[in-house]
Amino acid sequence: MRPKVYIDTSVIGGCFDEEFSVWSKKLFKEFKFGLKFAVISDITRRELEPAPLNVQSILSTIPDSSLIDVSFSKEAENLALNYLESNVVGAKHLVDAQHIAIASVERVDILVSWNFKQIVNLDRIHAFNAVNLKLGYPLLEIRSPMEVLYEKEI
Repeated sequence: MRPKVYIDTSVIGGCFDEEFSVWSKKLFKEFKFGLKFAVISDITRRELEPAPLNVQSILSTIPDSSLIDVSFSKEAENLALNYLESNVVGAKHLVDAQHIAIASVERVDILVSWNFKQIVNLDRIHAFNAVNLKLGYPLLEIRSPMEVLYEKEI
């Protein structure tokens, strides 16, 4: 079974960041070769609108057979607000909470991000998951791209 991997904007932009490009590009290669599904939200697409064209074009490298589009629903909105009410993140980081909420509501296998301050942070991961469990959602794996690669020759 191919895992469903929610990617936030940092992973896409990471393809052009010296520190992260190797890992982001490898992850996109795994999407391209059908090893994983890329889960892309309408929020991620909206965040990409002001990005340079080379960043925007990264999503077009993922074949439709490996792409799952999801939307920010009322259910995800309520969950994101619960993260804020539980002080997992502050209001100025609402969009980060929204990414986590969409991934949780959609029950993806993992969310990947290069945002180590607000998302890929052990204390926050535990706090997001505490809210999820309290509200009946499953635990969400949250990792950096380098932690989810198969490292197979493809």
